[in-house]
Amino acid sequence: MKKKKYVIIVILFSTLLSTISVYLYQILFSPNFLINQNDKFIIINEKMNFKDIRVKLIQDTILNDVLSFSFLSKFMEYDKSIKTGAYNIKSNMSNYDLIRMLRSGNQTPIHISFSYARKIEDLSKIITKDLKITESNFMDYINSNKNIYGFNKQTILSMFLPDTYEIYWNISTENLFKKMNNEYNKFWTTKREDKSKKLNMNKIDISILASIVASETLKMDEANTIAGLYINRLNKNMHLQADPTLVYAANDFSIRRVLNKHKKIISPYNTYINKGLPPGPIRLTPKKYIDAVLDYEKHEYIFMCAKDDFSGFHAFAITLEEHNKNARKFQRTLNARKIYR
Repeated sequence: MKKKKYVIIVILFSTLLSTISVYLYQILFSPNFLINQNDKFIIINEKMNFKDIRVKLIQDTILNDVLSFSFLSKFMEYDKSIKTGAYNIKSNMSNYDLIRMLRSGNQTPIHISFSYARKIEDLSKIITKDLKITESNFMDYINSNKNIYGFNKQTILSMFLPDTYEIYWNISTENLFKKMNNEYNKFWTTKREDKSKKLNMNKIDISILASIVASETLKMDEANTIAGLYINRLNKNMHLQADPTLVYAANDFSIRRVLNKHKKIISPYNTYINKGLPPGPIRLTPKKYIDAVLDYEKHEYIFMCAKDDFSGFHAFAITLEEHNKNARKFQRTLNARKIYR
């Protein structure tokens, strides 16, 4: 009888031990997140405590078993070691793997992209949209530093080359600018710098001119030609007379037709009354337009006008007489389409 009781106790103990082992294994290693879902990001800021994180995981339909996550988090003391950041929770991740990642602060880099902005204030909204730093942090850094890697407030837009970049969500403002400057320096290879020197222009000047070319045309087929035209005008000490600079000076980007009144705007960006380049770029400058300036087409054109077929291409001219003919054609088309401003 005693032997039978002993066997029963052993069986019960073994069963209990197996059950506990299975449960512990499930707590530690079984998937508890994103069952049949895609990976998700969770952002943890400095105001969040463990309860906030748990609520967020539940609300975002990330957490499957709340009890097991809470138990292991406290056992691993994650509730006492919360680190801010952006974390990628992978499909079918276990409690142990997630808690270890969160507790170590092993963030997942996020991607930020920007392709178009007219002013640095516009870029500040775009670039900080998914970051911890705010627009105010971004602009305060610029306003409080007169010289940032050789750029001032008017030229700083040149440093930000449109692309997609990998950074951490909680990057500091200072490190964000450092990152962008490193990317800028990577782009400006020795080969590109040599081309810039042959033009007797520095890198910022190239970017400013490229921003004008980019504002003139979406057609890369003629970007090098337009770049060559403006370089011809600079070499002849002529006014650039670039209509996009008038739109920028007017601060009215709804303008479709540049008028004589716009040519009288008092602004350093008015290239009809000021010779040389404006003091800064008039938009973010795509890399391909910088290369279009560096590899400009050599020709004798000094005039251009949008074609009257509204194709987006330009009619180029060497003489003022030829240019005036092209301009009259375009103006007649504008009038026919009732585009007066």
